[in-house]
Amino acid sequence: MRWVTREHPHTDRVACPWLIRRFIDPDAEILYVPREDVREVAAREGALSFDAPGARYTHRDGLCTFEVLIHEHGMTGDAALARMARVVHGADIAEERDATPESPGLDAIARGFMALGLTDQEQLRLELPVYDALYAWAQEQVSGA
Repeated sequence: MRWVTREHPHTDRVACPWLIRRFIDPDAEILYVPREDVREVAAREGALSFDAPGARYTHRDGLCTFEVLIHEHGMTGDAALARMARVVHGADIAEERDATPESPGLDAIARGFMALGLTDQEQLRLELPVYDALYAWAQEQVSGA
């Protein structure tokens, strides 16, 4: 399945592809397009849209898109994902940057990757391991290890 979002990924537009490929759609193709083209590309390509104005999955009810995907795909029982979601929430929503002690660090990582001048796809490829590590850390935190 194709999934489409805004170009120039920051936290939510990397965290969501990680979640999508890891738990929802392992074969997902992620498309990054200009903000104003997300809905048109989704309609034309039969893609699911996320983290963009008018997207199927986007910020709502105080949640970032990563949290919305967790809720809408029935993953709220995964305590590690819930812990990870709080970190992502704080990193993605500037007004809540202190949601967790880790959130400012994840935001800094996202900004650092953005500053490298990579293509969106290359940034995604290189940044995804950060989310593997964050999930592993969250699993350790909730298991008490």
